[in-house]
Amino acid sequence: MPPTESIELAVIGGGPAGLRAAEIAASAGVSVTLFDAMPSVGRKLLVAGKGGLNLTHGEPADAFASRYQGPGMPDGLWRELLADFDTNALRGWAEGLGVETFQASSGRIYPVSMKAAPLLRRWISRLKSLGIRFATRHKWTSLTPVRPHRIGFANGTQADAHAVIFALGGGSWPQTGSDGSWLPVFADLGVRCHSLEPANCGWECPWPNEVLENAEGKPLKNIRVEADGIRVEGELLITRYGIEGGAIYRLGHILRTMELPQITIDFKPAHTAEQLAAKLGDTRRNLLTTARSAWKLGDAAHAILSTRPWPDAATLARAAKRFPLHLTKPRPLPEAISSAGGIRWDEFDANLMLTKLPGIFAAGEMIDWEAPTGGYLIHGCLVTATKAASGAVGWLRANP
Repeated sequence: MPPTESIELAVIGGGPAGLRAAEIAASAGVSVTLFDAMPSVGRKLLVAGKGGLNLTHGEPADAFASRYQGPGMPDGLWRELLADFDTNALRGWAEGLGVETFQASSGRIYPVSMKAAPLLRRWISRLKSLGIRFATRHKWTSLTPVRPHRIGFANGTQADAHAVIFALGGGSWPQTGSDGSWLPVFADLGVRCHSLEPANCGWECPWPNEVLENAEGKPLKNIRVEADGIRVEGELLITRYGIEGGAIYRLGHILRTMELPQITIDFKPAHTAEQLAAKLGDTRRNLLTTARSAWKLGDAAHAILSTRPWPDAATLARAAKRFPLHLTKPRPLPEAISSAGGIRWDEFDANLMLTKLPGIFAAGEMIDWEAPTGGYLIHGCLVTATKAASGAVGWLRANP
């Protein structure tokens, strides 16, 4: 690449947000070059594909929008973003690539093949047909924000772009290229960011040896988990260091604000404490053995409840409804499924352009939002990219 190549729109980052931004802009007639640090694009999408590639969720729009959290987000923001590219539109987009989707009983929506590679191949083929140029092995390192914006790369090359969309991801799965190394560069440019933190991650707690001996790797199913007054239903998994699973992922944004993070577990949400005690009858001995059978406790629940002596059925039943579990800290960011933190919302205009840097946009996990697993993460990246790319197209037309 010539050291000072002139580009109409540069998209920096080849994950779902970058690919979508490039697609929207090129479909509007803009000439796009997409840069990525890795030898090939879409690596984080392929990682997501190991779980079947949960593209989105089928729940109602208001409930869907409520899944997104982040400090300083404008009211109604996610309802507006999702209205531009809702669940039906996303499914139609996938089907336009020849990828049929289905909705599971959980509401999660996947490709019928449960694989990411076919979708990614067809997506890249479409992007190339739109004239998008791919420049891989280009790790972004610098920006001179004076139009044309000069962007520099670790391989010594540079390019001038009339507009730039950054889609460099957060800090999870750094082996795919989203290592958060962009944060200090943006800070030097005067863009305020919140530090990256693990989201959708496991939490550590010190299990007694007897719990690990009997429950490590085993699930807690059909439970209700509460943190600071917020309750969610789902599952957890007992691990050597603590817990994993969808229920704890959905409470992560609350737990990070607690000085002493703690959850309470309701092992039998379909029953009251009185009903559970009644199932045990007048048993005085082997309470837990009786409870295991009468309550149909799994190995993990039985092991956790076995860590304490219980004087009577009523006390055990109350504990089964509200068992406190003290946590110490989240697992490290590189292990997280996604990250929280990033560019603050008050740094953007309504089109996701940085107000201090005209012609510079951002999308995806670079922005300070988070959401639970369940299809919300990929969909969130796609809708923010749609907004940023539409904004970039409009800005380029207004500033030829």
